[in-house]
Amino acid sequence: MTIKNIAVLCGGDSSEYEVSLKSAKNIYNSINTNLFTPWMVRMRFNEWVVVNDNSIIAEVDKSDFSFTFEGKKIKPDFAFIMIHGTPGEDGILQGYFNLLDIPHSASGVYSSALTFHKFHCDNFLRAFNIKMAKSLYFQKGDDINADKILDEIGLPMFIKPSAGGSSFGVTKVKSIEEIHPAIEAAYKESNDCLCEEFIDGLELAVGVCELDGNVLPFLPTEVIPKGEFFDFNSKYDIGGATEITPARIPQEKIEQCRQLTARLYKLTGCKGISRIDFILKNDEFYFLEINTIPGMTATSFIPQQLDAMNMKLSEVVTNIISSAV
Repeated sequence: MTIKNIAVLCGGDSSEYEVSLKSAKNIYNSINTNLFTPWMVRMRFNEWVVVNDNSIIAEVDKSDFSFTFEGKKIKPDFAFIMIHGTPGEDGILQGYFNLLDIPHSASGVYSSALTFHKFHCDNFLRAFNIKMAKSLYFQKGDDINADKILDEIGLPMFIKPSAGGSSFGVTKVKSIEEIHPAIEAAYKESNDCLCEEFIDGLELAVGVCELDGNVLPFLPTEVIPKGEFFDFNSKYDIGGATEITPARIPQEKIEQCRQLTARLYKLTGCKGISRIDFILKNDEFYFLEINTIPGMTATSFIPQQLDAMNMKLSEVVTNIISSAV
């Protein structure tokens, strides 16, 4: 049997670069080397390189995604995309690999582009009566009337980039004076932003993946941030948040949450491992966002949820790759 070459993609062009490196390392270490040969491919703007322990061992030929190592040309048989943000989570790399006929781990072009842009994703899902917070949408250059925003959304509110992740550029706004600075902070991450109603409830994160042709939602994690909200530090600092898997909610609510997760995964056309976040308030689930390339670091939700289900990340990774190659 020919051993397939698997490229694990890390880095990217967004603020989530460092998080991506950690996520990719976890996936790289989970690849069964009896079945596959993993290669770490680091991307940062125009530099695409193959690395080993942070040392560059080859440059990637962008014309066919190949590289030369020890005199041999290697073209990966599969791309495991672990780039959070652009170009890994917004559909750009997916289109590139489609053109090269290289299978990959992530959602497709349409699904990735849709879910990466919160405003478009929200409005798509509203057509299916998915419950979510009220919001206002702005683009760079728009006139901002803080009084009107306050009247329609109320306080506190969240102001966030419409395209972005890891809570970069997200502000919990408590006064009218904070609205303009929060919008400017969001614009540093995206060309547009959302001013979103604050839903006071229990935050839940639910992983989901298609395995052997069946959509499997994982057990929901209950998230209790130490700070004002689940910001970057809460997500990635050890002890930054209390995370309980499975969530301390009634069993029927757990199943309801998992069913809703599977429905949203299918509606948006997701593939591979994704994560969907909710707020539970007054026994109703409010949709927050879909992450088509969720974090896989030591403090991330997906590994915790797999552990709670007596599943191994390595088995899931093997299943995803084997199904494609």
